Amino acid sequence: VTVALIVLELQVPVVMWLSRAGATAAASALAWPAFLWLALFGLTFVALVAIDVARLGAHVVRLARRRLGRPRGAYGEATEAPPDPARRELLARIGGGAAVAAAAGSVALGTRAALGDHEVVDVPVTLRRLPPALDGFTIVQLTDLHVGLTVGRAFVEDVVARVNALAPDLIVLTGDLVDGPAEALAPRMAPLGELRAPHGVYSVTGNHEYYSGADAWIEVQRGLGIRVLRNERVQIVKDGASFDLAGIDDHTAADHAAGHGADLPAALAGRDPARAVVLLAHQPRQVRVAARHDVDLQLSGHTHGGQIWPWHHIVNLQQGGLLAGRYRRGDTQLYVSRGVGYWGPPVRLGAPSEITRVILRSGDAAGARG
Repeated sequence: VTVALIVLELQVPVVMWLSRAGATAAASALAWPAFLWLALFGLTFVALVAIDVARLGAHVVRLARRRLGRPRGAYGEATEAPPDPARRELLARIGGGAAVAAAAGSVALGTRAALGDHEVVDVPVTLRRLPPALDGFTIVQLTDLHVGLTVGRAFVEDVVARVNALAPDLIVLTGDLVDGPAEALAPRMAPLGELRAPHGVYSVTGNHEYYSGADAWIEVQRGLGIRVLRNERVQIVKDGASFDLAGIDDHTAADHAAGHGADLPAALAGRDPARAVVLLAHQPRQVRVAARHDVDLQLSGHTHGGQIWPWHHIVNLQQGGLLAGRYRRGDTQLYVSRGVGYWGPPVRLGAPSEITRVILRSGDAAGARG
């Protein structure tokens, strides 16, 4: 068992090394057992900690009861029977077995959630500056696809078919589409070229694009007909009415690539202040800057909704409390999608994947309906 544990633990760094070395086929074959083991290990650890906390609580209660009134003999000695080592060992084994069983069941449920159907989440958002003619305009947001060792072409094809079936006005991709070099994974990404929307398909970079060679991936996306917004803004026009769609580089871009870095003032330079702005920014915490520049709505991903409970507490802390769903900072609204893919273990626990359909509502039209 010890040898098996060591081998399983070593698979994860081996997979990462093979992936970086370009041995994609070998890395993909090893990735499934390696990443599932990683999820099982992490959840077993959580379960064992919970059991130990419960045992500690029971121990404290026993100590308190002894101090408050434990029975004593004629000369003041304790009359309780000494602990039974065999009983303690049996209880420890039962607890350990229960922890492994609970973790294995959780991994099974989480794998089913990660690889199963993607929920379509409708998010109606009222924008005070949106013209009434654009009331009901739909934007489908895809984020955190993480095409890589365990997310392959068939997975991407399924996502594309589901998005196209929604017939959105506009499609936006908010980063972390890939996990690996373009020369190895571009064929798996290719189905994104089949995304169709009358007002186009736009994207921004996420942190994983920078881990994987952002410039190469930007060119791949452009070759697929996807416009990558790098600190720039475009005007979306329908029936003579319009709003601005802006996109900025990932929050960490400047740390990874020369000539990259989020620059919202540059993206909004020369804007018409009467026109609504929808901003694509990979990380939710970028809303702090968006709020200072009078952005109406920011669409983000990055968090996966935490992906695997209870690790979502760490993600929530890292993003300043912006984990998933709707938020507001001043007049700026933020929606954080849980994303369609996953990173690392093909497991989602307490954070189901989603395809987000944003339905823009005009403040004037909303008032008229009211």
